Amino acid sequence: MNKFFTKVLGASLATAAALVALPAQAEYPNKPVQFIVPWPPGDMEDVLTRMIAEDFQKAHGQPAAVVNKPGKGAGPFPGAAEVAKAPADGHTVGSFVIGVPIIGPRIGMPELAPNPFEPVGIFLTYPFVLAASKDAPYQTMKELAEHAKSNKVILGHFGAPLMPTKVSLAMAKNMGFSYASDAAFDALDCNTIASGDVDVMNTTIQLVLPCLDKINILAAVTDERLPMVPDSPTVKELDPSLTITLWNGLFVHKDVPAEARAKLAAVAKKTIASARAQEFAKKTGAQVYWKDAAASQAQIDADTATLDELTKMLE
Repeated sequence: MNKFFTKVLGASLATAAALVALPAQAEYPNKPVQFIVPWPPGDMEDVLTRMIAEDFQKAHGQPAAVVNKPGKGAGPFPGAAEVAKAPADGHTVGSFVIGVPIIGPRIGMPELAPNPFEPVGIFLTYPFVLAASKDAPYQTMKELAEHAKSNKVILGHFGAPLMPTKVSLAMAKNMGFSYASDAAFDALDCNTIASGDVDVMNTTIQLVLPCLDKINILAAVTDERLPMVPDSPTVKELDPSLTITLWNGLFVHKDVPAEARAKLAAVAKKTIASARAQEFAKKTGAQVYWKDAAASQAQIDADTATLDELTKMLE
């Protein structure tokens, strides 16, 4: 009997010693955190993500910064692929548009199929618009449709697979015209129109605020008319079949631990509710809010269904 207890005690002590010898799991974050924005600096998602990164650094004492990785005409997908390949420890976070989780798995990029990401939360709805020069021979979408039937019109966008582009092309098809050609750009701003690189462009109103008096907003890809251009109709008004939300959110690899997600979400929610974020919303026309992971996933599911309808429409 004594020998039995001696063996049990010895085994227990050995197990305890082994556990003590194991290194403790480092608390997250334990190294610098990168927020990958797959677009050039300056647009809405970039500004708001920088606010989140600043607050995350203050809250947790680790360096946190935005890294811009535009895709050179390939939209956000190359940047998203880098997030997918990074260690799934929460130290690389994607700030992604709607297209990454719902279009990314369909474009043939192996890093994005099947979808490797899960949402931390959605924080922005973009005021996307279709813009043209005020000197153009059309001032409304109806006039553009008539003009394009006998004239070449070039459309500029942020990437052919992206939802705003698909909405633009679907609306043209439903109005009985098509663009002579279209091209993807990393930036679509006042210079793009002024240089004549495109005739019509799908961009955010923030990028054309400096020249708003020199351009015409043909339509807003939003649920409601934008306060900055109240006379411009929404796509929803012109074509109710094309209602869709164009948003941006924080995403991590699906294997990132819950602790990291919770800390990211807590900071982001507080940042988005801050006075500086809400003031930014007023100045840019963006909708700025926090939608948690579960609600964000529901949004993604609904938008995936809408994408399926758009795809059928464009076939």
